[in-house]
Amino acid sequence: MSKGTVVLAYSGGLDTSCILVWLKEQGYDVIAYLANIGQDEDFEAARKKAESLGAKKVFIEDLRAEFVEEFIWPSVQASAIYEDRYLLGTSIARPCIARRQVQIACQEGAQFVSHGATGKGNDQIRFELTCYALYPEVQIIAPWRIPEFYNRFKGRKDLMEYAQEKGIPVPVSPKAPWSMDANLMHISYESGILENPKIHGPSDLYLMTKNPEDAPNAPDVLEIEFSKGVPVKVTDLKEGQSWNTPLQIFSYLNKIGGKHGIGRIDIVENRFIGMKSRGIYETPGGTILHHAHLDIETFTMDREVRRIKQGLGVKFSELIYCGFWYSPECAFLRHCIQKSQENVEGKVQLSVFKGQVYVLGRESPRSLYNQELVSMDVQGDYDPCDASGFIRVNAVRLKEFHRLQVPSSSDEACVEAEA
Repeated sequence: MSKGTVVLAYSGGLDTSCILVWLKEQGYDVIAYLANIGQDEDFEAARKKAESLGAKKVFIEDLRAEFVEEFIWPSVQASAIYEDRYLLGTSIARPCIARRQVQIACQEGAQFVSHGATGKGNDQIRFELTCYALYPEVQIIAPWRIPEFYNRFKGRKDLMEYAQEKGIPVPVSPKAPWSMDANLMHISYESGILENPKIHGPSDLYLMTKNPEDAPNAPDVLEIEFSKGVPVKVTDLKEGQSWNTPLQIFSYLNKIGGKHGIGRIDIVENRFIGMKSRGIYETPGGTILHHAHLDIETFTMDREVRRIKQGLGVKFSELIYCGFWYSPECAFLRHCIQKSQENVEGKVQLSVFKGQVYVLGRESPRSLYNQELVSMDVQGDYDPCDASGFIRVNAVRLKEFHRLQVPSSSDEACVEAEA
């Protein structure tokens, strides 16, 4: 008798193909679920492979548009960046994938979901917290945390032997000596030879971006139009072509960013589970948008509101990274950040050239920039005499602090002056 139905997050690769067969051996009916979030994949071949391995059903879901609109855009609004550098490409993809996995499980009456994430990484947490939040009764099968599984398959060699024994097709070409995760937002590289943080990333590692040294010798000049903090139009100012839908906009920015080697980083980050890991990322379109959004936001947002919003953005980034997209605190932050973006409207012109993004100019009907007020050539509605009192009031605290210092810093300053 069947133990029940399990929806497996399936990639078509060696690990999840072996997991599919292993789950069947354990007595489960397996539904294979493959999400298209912009990775370079032969989805029809993956379907046929899953069917040949005994999947009861195969779902291949095109989630690219909702990935951009419902996950990437809120991250752009938040200027979400983890530990000052990582734009969270894998992190924001996981709740998008897991949400649809849960929907399929409910639709098909499946009591179980499964995935191929390892027991040391962040992805197991991101997948499972989403599943539990959206389907509290679900039971999760995580093979890489089951001793019977991980004691049997200690590495790729064991998986390859199992695949040959079970008639699972294996890759003809040798696997790259690192692991890779790709989606529309980015590609991440880790593990294998990259586990030594001193080893430089090989030049043939990058798939989304050119080496900046090999990029064109002329820049591309773009104009990105924002409404409520999200891009609504991108125009190539040299060619005069424009793109308007979220998926078109992001795909085009990936193309231009990749052409100029934009968005490569090599970092050591802190995993939620408590260990540090080395990762190499390339995020071309996301990096361009990050720079453009920062510029139009500063142009249109009140200074003190933006300071608060920056703090919210840091917390939002940590929640995404740690898998709490569907937590009450993350929903609250998304609401607050969205509120902060109501006046973030306008156009940013920028140049993309050899690994760099250069902001050239900006305009907005919501601008808080007052040219007459700030001008060095026009008095405007400002009395310079007011600055004297402003400075004296701000100096009160400094005078009081230094009055209590022993020896007096003012005495030291006088001694130095006399010397």
